[in-house]
Amino acid sequence: MGKNKLARWAEIKTFTNVMEPDSWAVKNNFFYLRGCWKEKYFGNGNPIVLELGCGKGEYTMGMAAIMPERNFIGIDIKGARIWRGAKAALENELSNVLFIRTRVEFLNSFFDEDEIDEIWLTFPDPHEKRRNSLRRLTSPVFLNKYRFFIKDNGIIHLKTDNNILFNYTLNIALKNNLEIITSTTDLYNSGIVDDILGIRTFYEAKFINEAKKICYLSFRLRKGKEIVYD
Repeated sequence: MGKNKLARWAEIKTFTNVMEPDSWAVKNNFFYLRGCWKEKYFGNGNPIVLELGCGKGEYTMGMAAIMPERNFIGIDIKGARIWRGAKAALENELSNVLFIRTRVEFLNSFFDEDEIDEIWLTFPDPHEKRRNSLRRLTSPVFLNKYRFFIKDNGIIHLKTDNNILFNYTLNIALKNNLEIITSTTDLYNSGIVDDILGIRTFYEAKFINEAKKICYLSFRLRKGKEIVYD
């Protein structure tokens, strides 16, 4: 293991905007802030937005800087990645951003019903092989998890360079009669890019340099209907 990674692991433990809960504890018990993030952590009543698989945290940090009237939580299992976004957030004195090092599978242990307003998925692993499709963060397995803690008609955002993942997700939304807000297979030639959609992660910048087109999809997730996919 590289010295830089070890140094980041050590430094991240000193960051006030990073939590690294014990995996066994959150798998088997509710996290102590579940249901009261606004009051007991952020100290306000502002909406909470999640970024799942946040990687280096560029998107979480970038959104927090642009929208101080919202709270942002980035989730990733790799602490050495989170270090970059968390450090930038501290340096910029952003009090509306938090990073949690945990697995997406444990989210229901962290968030109570209707606690989250929006979810961003920025360049998640597409799991291209069909046999791995249920591991995609937009699969029915995960969308049905999100239904519990996201508010009714809360928005799911997906940015990806992968057409397989994009089409798979779009088909799920259409099959389940979910309201499509935006759908494009060429974001930067769509004319819809604003400050938020223009935030670029490390991987997005890499893909753009490789002349890959960026896909973007946003849709509303209904709480009262189970998501299915044949």
